[in-house]
Amino acid sequence: MTGLFSREPKDPRRKKNVQKLKEVKKLVKEKKYAEALKSGTEYLQKVPGHHDVLFTVGGIYYLQNKYKTAISYFDKALDIGTYDVDVLLLKAYSHQKLGEPKLVVQCCDKIKEIDPKNRSVAKLLDELDF
Repeated sequence: MTGLFSREPKDPRRKKNVQKLKEVKKLVKEKKYAEALKSGTEYLQKVPGHHDVLFTVGGIYYLQNKYKTAISYFDKALDIGTYDVDVLLLKAYSHQKLGEPKLVVQCCDKIKEIDPKNRSVAKLLDELDF
């Protein structure tokens, strides 16, 4: 017997959203970044708070040397997953590329709180002479 509250509500867009997410991941894996970016931004219009897609789109912008845009996506991802070391690290690298050492250090400090032995942080701080 199934109870009144045991069933998930039907979301008619759920199936399309899952397909779109798989498409984004596949395009990134195939290194078709322009298509993945388009698909990812379309997905984010429908599901604006999807942490992985925010990170992926930010990562693509990072690869395209669009660091400020990348940081905006990383910030949105960090609003959802505050302690995501990967997002914080790419955000730190973006700030480094923009010549913003204080912001790099802020990201690194947060990473050190989460993962004190993170080698990437030590390397990044060495490059900044901190």
